[in-house]
Amino acid sequence: GYRIRNDEDIIQEILESHFGRAPTGQEHRAVIDAYIGHLEGNLALKRLAPEAIAGAADLLASLDGKTRLGVATANLIEAAALRLATCGMWDKLKDLGFGANGGGAKREILARAIASLDLPRERIVFIGDNLNDVEAGLSQKVHFIGFSTDPAKTRRLAAAGAERICNHHRDTLKHIEDALNI
Repeated sequence: GYRIRNDEDIIQEILESHFGRAPTGQEHRAVIDAYIGHLEGNLALKRLAPEAIAGAADLLASLDGKTRLGVATANLIEAAALRLATCGMWDKLKDLGFGANGGGAKREILARAIASLDLPRERIVFIGDNLNDVEAGLSQKVHFIGFSTDPAKTRRLAAAGAERICNHHRDTLKHIEDALNI
């Protein structure tokens, strides 16, 4: 039910409702710092344990050295980095890591990522698991691959316009190789 579904804008909206006004930059930053600290502490104490999607690490390993890898997420990049590092995947993605920092819908986050690359859009593949991802990939005119292990969700991704859909990352690899002709 948030206006914009990303960590940065959700924090802004919650603080606005709490204070009855737009928060100061310092108030906003204090919440982000507290959130990252809480996440970091709970990961270190193993109170939280992110689970990698089956096949994700193998997918990254298969593409390492053949492509430039990155992430465009609606999470704060610091939070995404902590979770991905816990799963052993951050090092392969960190050079092109883009998150909710700076706000905006997923299409805006993806646009910032694309703007930082010196690549034509036909050489960019974006993988996502929700309708915002489909919209972002299509609006930015990059190859989009919808991913979910839930058949109902893959049908929703297809209905939203995703032409390439998979439920296991071995298939994602095939779609990437096909899209990029590698």
